[in-house]
Amino acid sequence: MAGSSHGHTLAAWTGVTITIIGFCVSGAFMVMAEPLGFWAGMVIVVLGGVVGWIMAAMGLGKQKPTTQGREGHQVTREPAGAGS
Repeated sequence: MAGSSHGHTLAAWTGVTITIIGFCVSGAFMVMAEPLGFWAGMVIVVLGGVVGWIMAAMGLGKQKPTTQGREGHQVTREPAGAGS
């Protein structure tokens, strides 16, 4: 895994950091028996995933692998079974 730089992007770090903050907020309010605060923390958790996804869509995530074609053109890999 170390060679693939899995998750070492700005989008991944930002999304995970926001999600961890949301879990901490939710956990603290759960111990204090405050349902509204708990659900506010859960909203922050979801927000972390959305922010990470948006940042990845903006190009701040891991780029898709490309290979060189026969004539030197870049070819993007397609999933198996993807027909044209």
